[in-house]
Amino acid sequence: MRVDLVPPDSDTEPRHWLRHDQAFAMMLGPGSIEWGSKRSALEKFSYGACDLALCDRHVGEWVGLMNVPHLQLGISDAALMAACDERNGEVELRPHRKFADSRLGALVTAVHAEMVAGFPNGRLFLDSVEQAMAVALVSGHAVRHRPVQISRGGLGPARLRRIREFVHAKMEGELSLDEMAQSVGLSTAHFARMFRKSTGETPHQFVLRQRLERAKALLRAPDARVLDVAVACGFKTQQHFAQVFRDVCGISPTGYRQDFLGYEATCASETCSEELPFTSLLTSSSIRNL
Repeated sequence: MRVDLVPPDSDTEPRHWLRHDQAFAMMLGPGSIEWGSKRSALEKFSYGACDLALCDRHVGEWVGLMNVPHLQLGISDAALMAACDERNGEVELRPHRKFADSRLGALVTAVHAEMVAGFPNGRLFLDSVEQAMAVALVSGHAVRHRPVQISRGGLGPARLRRIREFVHAKMEGELSLDEMAQSVGLSTAHFARMFRKSTGETPHQFVLRQRLERAKALLRAPDARVLDVAVACGFKTQQHFAQVFRDVCGISPTGYRQDFLGYEATCASETCSEELPFTSLLTSSSIRNL
């Protein structure tokens, strides 16, 4: 997925654009854009924040003054075709100069927040969002397409085990939705739907949970540095790791380790059994949600 932040434009001279990928945009504030099929016949469209525009592709158009900041996203043909459960060809979408779509708006907002933060969640997050956008575009804006099939079943135990092994083997590096789908021999869109049906999670949520579970295990070692744990679990920076850990677990990585080691020391002094620290930790008020 291509992501471009387009600032307000002071150039009043119309320009000719020809887009070969499927692009749409979300306005980040109020303003206007001049569009038209002819240079001499531009029509002005006024926008508010979160309004969307779905652009023509393979069709030349003239664009005049753009005084509204917007986020422009390019959706790949592969993602659109996967949303149709087809292998080849091209999906034709109806262009709209201005429209509203709460689902697409929420997805673009998530991409904008990710971009502002420096893309800390990596490729798998963007792949997952692109696939969700493709499904929404095909479902609501395609000229001709086969209805998106809703899978009633799910992935079998063997495939789920293979996915878990694949994620654990590649956890330190980048993971993509395509790679996860290929590891079990499924198309990207079909895999994403089947995976969520089986687990109740998106692939990105599953990978994030696996990373945090590994992080908690590593943090239980008293000499483990938080930076080393972050790297070993696939986080790009220590700051992003700490933020995600706190958001999901309700405690900082350092606080989690201190709680664990402090409780372990207390149990050791009271000659607790080996099972007691684990079962007691599950009900500890400070980390019961981990």
